[in-house]
Amino acid sequence: QVQLVESGGGLVQAGGSLRLSCAASGSIFSINAMGWYRQAPGKQRDLVAVITSDGTTTYADSVKGRFTISRDNAKNTVYLQMNSLKPEDTAVYYCSANIRRYSYYRAQDYWGQGTQVTVSS
Repeated sequence: QVQLVESGGGLVQAGGSLRLSCAASGSIFSINAMGWYRQAPGKQRDLVAVITSDGTTTYADSVKGRFTISRDNAKNTVYLQMNSLKPEDTAVYYCSANIRRYSYYRAQDYWGQGTQVTVSS
């Protein structure tokens, strides 16, 4: 069994910063890509940022230069540092990880429960 637990969401004023964390735990053999997605009310879930196991990063155009994704492989944890936040960043943020479990041949995607980020104007 594998769990992803997010933390760090909350309410912040426009221009402020937040740092999200997501820790993976359980019967983990290896973790490939880890990423953050967000879903605003009435909208689809969109990619925010992803980081591969070797540290290669990809960002949505809307967050480039403001958000930074990083990971600590020893802790099976991914982070999202969010600076210069805007009201349009308001959403539920979900982490995802492609994980291979012990005794399993193939990796599969796992999701966290989501954490609310609200940016007031």
